[in-house]
Amino acid sequence: MTDEMTESDSRLDPYDYRLPDSAIARFPPPERDGGRLLYSTNGEWKAGHISGMADHFESGDVLIVNDTRVVPARLFGRRETGGAVELLVLESEADRATAMVRPSKKIKVDEQIVLLDRTGAESNQWVRVGAAVGEGARTVAGSKPVSDLMEAFGVVPLPPYFGRDAGPDDAVRYQTVFAERPGAVAAPTASLHLTEGILEQLKRRGVEVHRLTLHVGAGTFRNLRPEDLDRGRLHKERYSIPHRTAAAVNRAMESGRRITAVGTTVTRALESAWHDGNVVVGEGETDLFIRPGYHFRVINRIMTNFHLPRSSLLMLVCAAAGRDHVLAGYGVAVQQGFRFYSYGDAMLLHVSRGSDE
Repeated sequence: MTDEMTESDSRLDPYDYRLPDSAIARFPPPERDGGRLLYSTNGEWKAGHISGMADHFESGDVLIVNDTRVVPARLFGRRETGGAVELLVLESEADRATAMVRPSKKIKVDEQIVLLDRTGAESNQWVRVGAAVGEGARTVAGSKPVSDLMEAFGVVPLPPYFGRDAGPDDAVRYQTVFAERPGAVAAPTASLHLTEGILEQLKRRGVEVHRLTLHVGAGTFRNLRPEDLDRGRLHKERYSIPHRTAAAVNRAMESGRRITAVGTTVTRALESAWHDGNVVVGEGETDLFIRPGYHFRVINRIMTNFHLPRSSLLMLVCAAAGRDHVLAGYGVAVQQGFRFYSYGDAMLLHVSRGSDE
């Protein structure tokens, strides 16, 4: 999953840290596998490179990646009054869709918005904004199916902390090399580091590489709110576990072999799919909130990027490896000039089962 900014809540104070603005990676590294990897040996954090990540695996290990594909869900338009409109499409079906619309309060029900093409010029296509549904979303219908309009005029919805619009390179670099199943509005960022060459190195070592799908939703851009902490649940996201992946994970659990999740999205999907000792095949929807006190049932390790302070994703990795240990690693990363967030570097964490630190 990508990261979210948070509202002020004292319960999140233990998950805060200081980060210089210069540490935020707003562009990808020149090479996909050119990032750095922070890992720990005997409790001591050490710096390595993504290109050498195969050295941290052994024969019989299982690696799970997320094959979701980011859709060009961000659309720009213009009202009849000339005002600018931005839409983030959340879900799209043949005859209707839902989207976050800005400025939502000013736009009337059934108001028609002319879409802009990728050069910023007005097109002859439009969307009509309907009633509010859910948390800040509106129904949307178009002159064509909204999915077609997204393909024609949409751009990749980059995280807001990039402070820039998507460029041509982002259409490639904000997708994984195995992105296959469209449906995400944000990339599974830990997987952005992986190349076909790295995957081949892992397979030659005897590592099983398998896929699942979790479509990262717009909730990943939303603030973590006090009511989320109170409920102990997060925004819902759809996932799918193929038979081959479930079988591989279940065999590994039975034989005591290591299961490494590439990213918090894979972690959330596998832990959500666990039932009575096994990972269950099929599709589902999860609002699982993994935070300290959670007992991990499936995974042994997580490869993940560095996450925003006071975020649910930071809470997840703290649940996995212990808050003090993780934040010490973040301190080392800041000191050694690691790059943070979606286009940033990564860390490899060992899950400390039963930790409620």
